[in-house]
Amino acid sequence: MSAGALAEEVGISQPTLSRWLRGAATLASVAKKKSKPRGAPSAERRPSQWSAEEKVRVVLAAVAEAELGAFLRREGLHEADLARFREEVRTAAVAGLSPSKKPRNDEQKRIKDLERELKRKEAALAETAALLVLRKKAGALWGEEGEDT
Repeated sequence: MSAGALAEEVGISQPTLSRWLRGAATLASVAKKKSKPRGAPSAERRPSQWSAEEKVRVVLAAVAEAELGAFLRREGLHEADLARFREEVRTAAVAGLSPSKKPRNDEQKRIKDLERELKRKEAALAETAALLVLRKKAGALWGEEGEDT
């Protein structure tokens, strides 16, 4: 049905109907943006600007998808983007799971410092004990100092 015929049928001018139609189209696009699932990437941003959470979500969702092409179109991605995301997620997972040689936090650093200080004090104590034993033996062999020495 044409806009003129509809205007005559309902008794409203054609320019008013056209304005209402344009307004409805604008509202529909706003409603689509509001109904987008939380965490879904914005269509205006390039995939290289996506957050880590969005990349992990896409990689995990792609594994469960039977039709990868339709999924990529829906997400606005290319297959190369998905491959790059998979590599980034794998690298981050390996780095996060591998043990680190550096202290992870202040407590572990403090523990290392305390263990180092304990070793140093144990060595000093062992040296002092050895000197006392030698002094005692020397005193037993040559006598105590102070007797005309």
